[in-house]
This record gives sequence, structure tokens and C-alpha cells, in this order.
Amino acid sequence: MIRNIACNRDFILGSETAKRLYKEHAEKLPIIDFHCHLDPAEIACDRRFSSVGELMLGGDHYKWRAMRSFGIDEKYITGDADFRDKFRKFAEMLPHAAGNPLYAWTHLELARYFGIDEALTAGSADRIYDKCREVLSQPDHSARGLILGSNVEVICTTDDPADSLEYHKQIKDDPSFSVKVLPAFRPDRAVNIRDRSAWLKCMEDLSSDSYPALLSALDGSIARFAALGCRLSDHGLQRLTFRVGDPEAVFKKAFSGEQITPEEEDVYITSLMTELGARYAALGWAMQLHLGPMRNNNTAMLRRIGRDTGFDAIGEPVDTALLSRFLDGLAEKGQLPKTILYSLDGNDLYRLCALMGCFQEGPARSKLQLGPAWWFNDQRDGMEAQLRALANLGILGGSVGMLTDSRSFLSYTRHEYFRRILCGLIGGWIEGGEYPDDPETAGKIVEDVCYYNAKNYFEF
Repeated sequence: MIRNIACNRDFILGSETAKRLYKEHAEKLPIIDFHCHLDPAEIACDRRFSSVGELMLGGDHYKWRAMRSFGIDEKYITGDADFRDKFRKFAEMLPHAAGNPLYAWTHLELARYFGIDEALTAGSADRIYDKCREVLSQPDHSARGLILGSNVEVICTTDDPADSLEYHKQIKDDPSFSVKVLPAFRPDRAVNIRDRSAWLKCMEDLSSDSYPALLSALDGSIARFAALGCRLSDHGLQRLTFRVGDPEAVFKKAFSGEQITPEEEDVYITSLMTELGARYAALGWAMQLHLGPMRNNNTAMLRRIGRDTGFDAIGEPVDTALLSRFLDGLAEKGQLPKTILYSLDGNDLYRLCALMGCFQEGPARSKLQLGPAWWFNDQRDGMEAQLRALANLGILGGSVGMLTDSRSFLSYTRHEYFRRILCGLIGGWIEGGEYPDDPETAGKIVEDVCYYNAKNYFEF
């Protein structure tokens, strides 16, 4: 039998100091998942899953991309094939994904949630599928059970301003479930005037026929989100712009169906992002800026199976000159909120860290944050690069740590993966003589990055 790599308790922990840091300071800490794409309706109804195929492959575009790269027909990815057959196809691919984080994540999921100590291969697929089906029939392996079993304390979902938030209300009012499930404010449809059809639908949903009406509607949404415990916003922007002008005039043209120029689009986006940033600062919310995705590259597949199915890529590097003007405009008025900067381009790390240092101020520790290694960078090399950049140009001990950025209830093992990498990195510095063997201070850094910084930064 080929052993599951996650059954090695020292997985990724390359030194005795790393092992000690992980086992004594990181392993048992609760999880604060401040950015994910879980569906609150599935938590509210405590969804049960028929099979590990449905649970593991049902909405995970990371896995879908890998399967396509291995030449697997779309029928077995997002098509109508049985989930057992989809799982078999995934198992055929997985052993060939050496070095891919999917290999580690999959085996962490099998080990932690199903107690499986065998590696997933074409030969073991049916045995593992059947064992998982038995485990999933147990009461503690529903959606809520998986969350509780992962030691999760807070979940922040990703929610549109027009959302009724009815499922968040149900969860909040349910005394039987102790985990906080909070909405995060994601007004992308309102901001991205470049996607005209989605923007117009958003204006319809928010009953907004003018720029002042839009701001009023967003104020109402923000109040509803705040009433349910929201502590942060979230923006996905292919590129952040900065251009001063008349946003009301741009709104009128776009709403009436007239063509607007890229420069006019920039005026509208700059104004609305600035208005929103000021509101977040007033509420003490954090503002997340996810910068650089190039979305929906495969038009044929977009038409066939829709958005968020694995056809996005890394776009342009962040224009830090424009980002600086945006941050500076808010800071000059005393309206810069706590801000987390993410980029898909790994080459942006040092430029973002350097810019962040220009706007740090108390009392918040690391008011501007370098976001966790995101999406295509969400692997060992990317995480280590993000941690090293922050350590070199900022304060590693101020980081808010890791998130899942996932639609899967099994993805909490990504926190374990990150924690092991963090402990391995710090442990290596200690054993290499680059940091003193001070268990108390090193342990405090690990605990803060894994849990306490996020709890304090977001004020949960």
C-alpha cells in the first residue's frame, strides 16, 4: 500500500524546532477564515453530501483545471458523469501531480476528515470512495459537522450588496451552532462598470437610477451587513485605477446605454472606490483588494458552463503608482481603512510591501497587510515567498495569516498546510542561527500569525 503523505506527522516540518513550534503553538489553534466562498445557505440547512466525489469535486475549480490538464473529458469534470466516475478520473490524474499543492491538500483532506492512510491512486479510488461514503453517513460529517470538526471559530463569506442575507440571519439566530458565519461586503457588480450587463443588473437589483441613488443604496446595504456582524469588505479588481472627474455624468451615460470611454470608466471606479473606502474607515472595517485576475479567458467555455469554473488567469502587475494615489487620497482625508493587498503576480510582493510601509500607522498593528498567497500563488513556493517578502520589508509577526478562498468544506486543511510552512520557515531561521532560539517569542509569533492577529485586526 502506498502511504498517504499527510499521515506523516512531521510533513513539511524540516527541523526539530519547526516540529516543536507546530505541535506546541500552531496545531490546535482555532481557525479564523476571513475570506471564503462557502454558500451560507448550505451552512444554514446543514447540507449533507452523498459522496466524497460530490464533496471534493463538486465546486473546486483548482481540481477541475488539473483534470483538464491531464486530458480528462469535461464530462468527468463539470459534466453529467456519476460522481464515482469523476472521482476515479481525479484519482487517475492525482499521482501525476507531483509538486502540485492539490496533491498535498487532497491527502490532508482524506487523512483529517476520513482517517484514510492510503494514497489516492487509480487502484485505491474505489476503496477510498466507499470508505468515505461510510464516514459521510455519520452525523458529524454534514457541512456544519465538518466546520466544527475543523475547529473553525469565524467564517466570512463573500456576499453581494443586493443579497437578502437571510441565511446569515438564520445561522445567527440558531443557538445550536456556535461558529460565527458573517457576511463580507463584495460590491464588484456595482464597481465594475466595464462589465456593462452585470452592472446594469446590479443597478436594477439596487433600484439605483442615478449615482446619488447608488450611494444611498450601498449605504443601506452596508448598514444591513454591519447589523449582522460584517467586519470587512472585499473587492476583486483586474486593475485598480485612479482618475478624477465627474462620476455622475459617467453614470448617466452608462445607465442610458451610451458608450463610455475607458477614461470615463476609470473616473467612475475611482470615485466609487473612494466613497466606499471612506465608509469602511468610519465603521472600522477592513478593505480587501484582490488585484490582477484576468477572468473568463475561454469564451466558448464561459458560454458552455459559466463563470468561476477554472478559466481565469494572472493578469497585469499592479500599477503601484495608481494604487499609491488611491491610498494617499483616502489617507489625506483621514479616511484610509485597514487594508489588505493581494496580487496574483508574485513579482508584486516587494513593491506592495514597500508601498504599504508608507501608510502604516497605529493603533492598528500592520494596518496595511500583505494578503496571504492568493489563488495561483496558494502553494508552498508562493506562501514562502509571501512570508519572506513580508519579513524582509515589514513585520512578519503582524500578519493576519491564512484563509481558504474556497467553496469546499474540506479546505480548512489549507490552514494546516500554511501553519506547517510557517513553522518550517521560522524553525529553519532559528536552526540556521538567523533568529535566537527563544521558544517564548518564536511561539508567540506563530500563535499571532495563525490566529490572534486576525482576531484582533478584524475585531471579531
